Amino acid sequence: MTEQVIVGLSSCPDEATGKRIAEALVSERLATCVNRVAGVTSTYFWDGRLQDDAEILLIIKTTAARLAELEARLRVLHPYELPELIVLPVTGGNERYLQWVRSGVGEQTEGG
Repeated sequence: MTEQVIVGLSSCPDEATGKRIAEALVSERLATCVNRVAGVTSTYFWDGRLQDDAEILLIIKTTAARLAELEARLRVLHPYELPELIVLPVTGGNERYLQWVRSGVGEQTEGG
């Protein structure tokens, strides 16, 4: 069976934080690729007040098999009390790209 590719979405407060989280997730092979999208504005209630903040959106490409580890690591790396992590299944796409995502988070073999 081919491993399910998933996309995770997580917002963070600024570019430096987004870069730090993205580099950690990819370096630790919890994600194959993390896009950092600037210019996101989030409107939400927190602490009983309406908030409106600039954020960076992380688009995290990984597999379902790595999700639990990714979520645990994100909680450690993220500065927010309640880090966002929304996961979407990938139901299709460029199969060569999806295989690249799978191989990027697969078990590392000796020498590579």
